[in-house]
Amino acid sequence: MLPEFSRPIRLTPEPKEVVLDANAAERAALAARFGILGIHALAVRLLLRPEPGGTIRARGTLSAEVEQACVVTLEPVRQRVEAALDLRILGEGEAPADEDPDSPDEIESQGGTVELGEAVAEQLALALDPYPRAEGAELPEFDPPEPPEPTPPERPNPFAGLAKLRRG
Repeated sequence: MLPEFSRPIRLTPEPKEVVLDANAAERAALAARFGILGIHALAVRLLLRPEPGGTIRARGTLSAEVEQACVVTLEPVRQRVEAALDLRILGEGEAPADEDPDSPDEIESQGGTVELGEAVAEQLALALDPYPRAEGAELPEFDPPEPPEPTPPERPNPFAGLAKLRRG
């Protein structure tokens, strides 16, 4: 099954610039996948440059306009997302290392192509505001009620049995 935003790119030994724009159907499918109200624009510009060892470095920018529900009021919140992208495209058969969390995300290639659309979708998901708020939206103050004073549990009187015997 193809991802919502599929952009297979043929890899070349020389540097190349790649521009990706998502169409309306792709943006709607991505918005549904991410559980947000909408994606009104999604564009990416990348420069692919070969590196020693058969890898290719893809650097550029992601620009998007998204609409999410406010976490306080549920009103639609429209935001611009601008993110720098730094991806490392691995040679065919090379497994991702991902040892350093600060290193570029690694993408596997296959048959001399790489699926950049899905990589871009993942980067957009990471760049979304996890707690979007409408302007002026504030969480209401909440003062929890004071807990009632604990009352000791009722325990049977250990001398009640003796009192019964005494009474006869």
